[in-house]
Amino acid sequence: MNNQAYLVDFGPGVVRRAAAAYQAGVIALEPRRLNLAFLTHLHTDHTTGYPDLMFTPWILEREQPLHVYGPTGLGRMTEHILAAYAADIQERISGLEPANDQGHRVEAHEIQAGLIYQDAFVCVEAYPARHGSLEAYSFKFHTPDRIIAISGDTAPHTGWVTAYQDCDVLIHEVYSLKGLQTRPAAWQRYHRHVHTSSRELAEIATRVRPGLLILYHQLLWGVSEAELLAEIYENYAGNTVSGKDLDIY
Repeated sequence: MNNQAYLVDFGPGVVRRAAAAYQAGVIALEPRRLNLAFLTHLHTDHTTGYPDLMFTPWILEREQPLHVYGPTGLGRMTEHILAAYAADIQERISGLEPANDQGHRVEAHEIQAGLIYQDAFVCVEAYPARHGSLEAYSFKFHTPDRIIAISGDTAPHTGWVTAYQDCDVLIHEVYSLKGLQTRPAAWQRYHRHVHTSSRELAEIATRVRPGLLILYHQLLWGVSEAELLAEIYENYAGNTVSGKDLDIY
């Protein structure tokens, strides 16, 4: 909207993927424009790109602070990363490089469930997710032409219907039930408690009926994408796709 990117999570390679999307024509994902992000939870696979998101767009001449909205602990994580790169920041500002004094700054907003962000085009609601002992959230983006919900990492929970109700697009994590059987017993127990199976996702999608269901954060364990989709279609008849980097819907 208005060439503003709304990032959800920042795993490894986030800025390079954004740059690839920009080169493919998505103007909002030009790296220097990346100044707004939402974090579902603090697991490493969702946060190891945080320093990249902080500093690379600044090096590429982002001129305003990065704003990030996420769970308790985001503030401490932010402070520690900034401290770790203090020498780099000082050199870029005070040395020969003509870096600005704003683009490396970060405003970390620790959130609770409810309305967490609003601008002239988009408002964002956070809903509690269930992902072990970590504080975790799903997000719902209300835009002028559609409602988009993204699950983050979550197991089934009682707030699912409220979080996903009325969405036009549901982007949801999923694991393959067939693939799960190949895992050791301890891992099977773990995944059942913190993630969503293909059958569970089909059941909730049947209840909320999104216009499009996009599978992401897929745990396949040797199962093909086609087989995972088939697992979904065993119990859900709606439009479903397997999401990939740089896809546009």
